Amino acid sequence: MAASRRRPRRITAVAAAVAAVALTAGLTTGCDAVNKALDCVQTADTIADSVTDLQQAVENASNDPTRTDDALDSIDKNLDTIGDKTDNVDINKAVDDLQKAVGDVRDDIKNGDETPDISSVTDAAGELTKVCTP
Repeated sequence: MAASRRRPRRITAVAAAVAAVALTAGLTTGCDAVNKALDCVQTADTIADSVTDLQQAVENASNDPTRTDDALDSIDKNLDTIGDKTDNVDINKAVDDLQKAVGDVRDDIKNGDETPDISSVTDAAGELTKVCTP
């Protein structure tokens, strides 16, 4: 009879251990998702600041044309950060759209447009903020 009492205890102990591992794995996965979302929100906020800098740089392009390039570089850098940290389809599409918009503005500048239309950048940045916000 002593052996039969040990079996339920052993099964209970194994079941508890499996449950603890499963719970820990679930919490870790949940935390990873939360951390990714926070990273996305923080980076989207930084990109919004860079877009504001871009708007000001375009307005003052005649005074300092390098500010526009600096603002575009900042946006690109932050987009790389988001792209590296997520596998979310909506976020990746928003990142791709914003990268394209930044590329279009760069092309406009290379083609001599001193005050390029940056509405595509602001629109794409707004969309990125939407998909990053939980």
